[in-house]
Amino acid sequence: MDFPSRLLLLLEVVEFGSFTKVADQRNVDRSVVSKHISRLEDELGVRLLNRTTRSLSLTAAGNEMVNQARSLRTLLSDTYRLAQNYHAEPKGVLRITSSTLFGRQYVQQAVLAFQQQYPDVDIELCLEDRVVDMVREGFDIGFRIGKPKNSSLITRKIARNRLLIVASPEFIQKHGEIKTVEQLESLPATVYAAPGLLIDKFKYFDDNKESKLFQLKVAYKVNDVEMVTTSAVAGNTLAVVTAQMIENEILDGKLIPIMTQLHLDDFGTFYAVYPHRDAPIKTKLFIDTLKSIIGEDVPVWEKHIPNFEGMYGE
Repeated sequence: MDFPSRLLLLLEVVEFGSFTKVADQRNVDRSVVSKHISRLEDELGVRLLNRTTRSLSLTAAGNEMVNQARSLRTLLSDTYRLAQNYHAEPKGVLRITSSTLFGRQYVQQAVLAFQQQYPDVDIELCLEDRVVDMVREGFDIGFRIGKPKNSSLITRKIARNRLLIVASPEFIQKHGEIKTVEQLESLPATVYAAPGLLIDKFKYFDDNKESKLFQLKVAYKVNDVEMVTTSAVAGNTLAVVTAQMIENEILDGKLIPIMTQLHLDDFGTFYAVYPHRDAPIKTKLFIDTLKSIIGEDVPVWEKHIPNFEGMYGE
């Protein structure tokens, strides 16, 4: 490892907060990371980190070196990105992050189509239901619902993602037709939940177009969006899902949209996010490939829901 690489390693240690996390990220032993940081300190002739058994902190010199490392990372990234734009055909590695279900359903399709057309691009796809730090973790493209809070990221709209309320025929037979918000709130429901997150409240508009919330009666919490749908199919609970979560369950008669007169607010919009406005051509071409699969105006997943254009206030 040369001096610039060790300097960038120092930046990783600071951003991840420990030698162990960096070692796990790089798939090396912790001692290797420690050895290179010590070598960097020897080369510079100054201590960069104050180490204890439980924590790390930067010295004044270390803080200056980390600032230099950030500048170096930006310079290297910009240099590589500019060079990519001079290629007649996209080349290199394209690192993509996406939420799990969306990645399985549509990003994977785009990867296969893209690789057939541009075989010189190697692709890494990471599926995670967390907000990824695009710059720190080195991703070229991310796909997520909602615009990112980090305004430095560039966004491009992919498709809308409307809500609907579903229940199985067995559930409806057991509980009767559901006509009011009060009934809806009184019946058992499956909801998505993760550490620090519980999605059991949803916005709708009343007859006066005033915004209101209804809250589901939670009978089952699960941290996998696919299981929200499969749980509703089983018939013990109802669920509020996004159109993107529906595959053939409604077409096959396993789920029925209910309370379709209710004017639901959209859950959100899928966006592609990337770090630079003048992104490499491979980034732009991959987004175009995904858009061609999903559709321009009406996303392909809405075709799985008959007459959806007339439901939920659309």
